[in-house]
Amino acid sequence: MTTTPRPAHRRPGVRAAGALLAVAALVVLAALVPLPSVERVREWATAVGPTFVLVFFLAHALVTVLPVPRTLFTVSAGVLFGPVTGLLVAVGATTVSAVLAFVAVRALGRSVVARHLRHPLVRAVDARLERRGWLAVGSLRLIAPVPFSVVNYSAAVSSVRLAPFALATVVGVVPGTVGVVLLGNALAGDADPLMLAVSGVCIAVGVLGLLVDARLPVTGSSDASASRESSPTSLGT
Repeated sequence: MTTTPRPAHRRPGVRAAGALLAVAALVVLAALVPLPSVERVREWATAVGPTFVLVFFLAHALVTVLPVPRTLFTVSAGVLFGPVTGLLVAVGATTVSAVLAFVAVRALGRSVVARHLRHPLVRAVDARLERRGWLAVGSLRLIAPVPFSVVNYSAAVSSVRLAPFALATVVGVVPGTVGVVLLGNALAGDADPLMLAVSGVCIAVGVLGLLVDARLPVTGSSDASASRESSPTSLGT
C-alpha cells in the first residue's frame, strides 16, 4: 500500500493564509476598539513616573539584544518621554544592548557563533570590521542599511575590543537616534519647526558620515588579516 505525499506547497499556503487572517483580525480589532491618543499615552507615562522609564529602558536593552529592530523603541522613547529624556533613554539602552550582545557572543565563543553568521550581509560587515576595526563600528551605526544586531554579532567575532566598540556605538547612534526621537516627540503634538529641522540635520549628518567613510582610504587591512590568521580564537576584551 502506498501513500500519496502531500503537495509541498500546502504548508506555505497555510502559513500565508494564517498570516492574512491575523492581519485582518488586527485591522478589525483596531477599528472596533478605541485606541488612546498619543497625547493621552504620554500623559499616562508621565503619571506613572520614573518606574516606567526604568522598565522601558530595561525592555529596550534586553529585547534588542536579539535580532529585533530598535526603531519602534526609539520612536516610542520620543513619544513617551519627550526629546531630552527620550534621547538619553534611547542612546543609553542602545549602548547597553550592544554591550550585552557583544559580551554574550564572546562568552559563547567566536567559533560557535561564527558558524551561524554566513549571510552575505554579515560577511560584508565582517570585511569592513577587518579593514577598519572599531572605526567601522561607528560608521555602521550611522544611517546604514545594516541591522543593529548584525553589527553587534560581527564585531564580537572580530578583533574589536569592548571599550572602543561601546564608545563607537554611542558616537555612531547619536545622529540617527536624535532624529528619530525628535520625530517621535513631534507625533505627541510637540511639532516644533526648530526641532524638526534639528531632526533633519541629524539624519543628514548620519548620511554624510557614511559618504565620508566610504571615500576614506583603507589602512591597516593587512595587519588586521595577519592578526586574525595568527589568533583566530582570541577573545580579547
